[in-house]
Amino acid sequence: MAKNQQGAMWKQLLFRSARDNLSLQAQIREMLVGAILDGHLRPNEAVPSSRLLAEHLSVGRITVVLAYQQLADEGYLFSKERKGHFVSADIVGGRFKKMTEFGSVDPNGVVVNWGARFCQHPSLQRSISKPANWQSYAYPFLYGQFDESLFPTSAWRECCLKALSVIDIRAWAPDQISRDDDSLVHQICTRVLPRRGVWATPDELIVTVGAQHALYMIADLLISSGTRVAIEDPGYPDARNIFSSRTDALTPVAIDSHGLVVGEHLRNFDYIYTTPSHQCPTGVTMPLSRREQLLRLANESNVVIIEDDFESENNFEGHPIPALKSLDRNNRVIYVGSLSKSMAPGLRIGYIVAAPELIAELRALRRLMIRHPSTFIQRSLSLFISLGHNDAQLKRLGEAQKERSALVLQAMAEFAPQCSIAPLTGGGSCWVKLPAGVLAQDLAEVALDKGVLIETGEVFFHKLNASDNYIRLGFQSIQVGVIQAGIKALASAIDEVQFGLSKQHNN
Repeated sequence: MAKNQQGAMWKQLLFRSARDNLSLQAQIREMLVGAILDGHLRPNEAVPSSRLLAEHLSVGRITVVLAYQQLADEGYLFSKERKGHFVSADIVGGRFKKMTEFGSVDPNGVVVNWGARFCQHPSLQRSISKPANWQSYAYPFLYGQFDESLFPTSAWRECCLKALSVIDIRAWAPDQISRDDDSLVHQICTRVLPRRGVWATPDELIVTVGAQHALYMIADLLISSGTRVAIEDPGYPDARNIFSSRTDALTPVAIDSHGLVVGEHLRNFDYIYTTPSHQCPTGVTMPLSRREQLLRLANESNVVIIEDDFESENNFEGHPIPALKSLDRNNRVIYVGSLSKSMAPGLRIGYIVAAPELIAELRALRRLMIRHPSTFIQRSLSLFISLGHNDAQLKRLGEAQKERSALVLQAMAEFAPQCSIAPLTGGGSCWVKLPAGVLAQDLAEVALDKGVLIETGEVFFHKLNASDNYIRLGFQSIQVGVIQAGIKALASAIDEVQFGLSKQHNN
């Protein structure tokens, strides 16, 4: 192969490995590993000399030398004195070669009718959807997304590095089977739950892969055909989907400006699912008096309450109201919490607090599903909490939410006064009722052209097309500096939809 052709090939391979988070030396190692495993470099084939490859890639020779040395240490290359480095045959030994007919259909075989084999169709359920490239939009008013400006990068990196100490690795690396990291359980019991007025012992707590995994396990263990479950309407779509896949006795119950409406209609259920801290999706908070009323009713009627405290309460107006679980004296409340919401959704760490006998069964069930969540993440989070970073993060997040919510409410009042917003006491989103005749889906499409992302409200209602003039505006993931411009663009979209309606009416 001509020298120029070789240079172009190596530059192309390096380009494929180019990543901002990798050093140049690491990129070269990744390039060479890829070339070996993908078959561009065959066993016992010589790789370019360090001087020649450095020339091809326009990098320093020492960078290539160090990359070659590490790959030799890891068994990808071997060296011959005065001849250079060669690809090790051992590293690709035992790998199957791709067959040209792989994946082709056997004309004499019977095609599997997968559709006829499905016991259910989760893909057909109504769920919240968000574009994968949401960060490329100018005004992403989405809830529950990652905001790099609020992520405690340095603190989290510190804790991850500490979790990689020899002593810590010995603790989290073995298969825990059904156990959790003891240090994280201790931190949740002594540092996290007391903030919500909840006191629990280790046998009353299990760690989950996020709050949604917690709800799935609860449903799997406790809900079957005919189990009577009450759920808020509007409410959390994924909870509705999880419960409805197990029982046909799922009943939507009304909410008002104080959350779930409590009354005699709740006495005939087996379970009540509620989000009292910040109701999903309206964001309203259930007052203490109603929480006490709900718990009394549950005790009198032998109803179990599933409390989803998905958004630990950061109250803008003062001290947060204790969790419903904090009032529970009879283990009648199953408490679901999240450690991911305040940092990054991708961490996927939640927990359940409940009666010891229920937790024991949940551990056995979780073992069948995933054994246990990543113990490395658990240990890192334990350190994050014990070193004081979690309390600092919650304070920082609360201040950011308060600032951003104030800017959203102010801008909505100025640019879109025809909309009404549910009472907002905390959290990362607000629930907006659109002007009469303005459909949320129509607005979302017009707003999208202006770079504005919103969440339409119909997915939160139990029945399809029950209400189509609500939207949820998330403000936790949007930068402060663009909120006013984003709301102004949204108001312009509302005007366009209204103008179109008016024009149709006049015609």
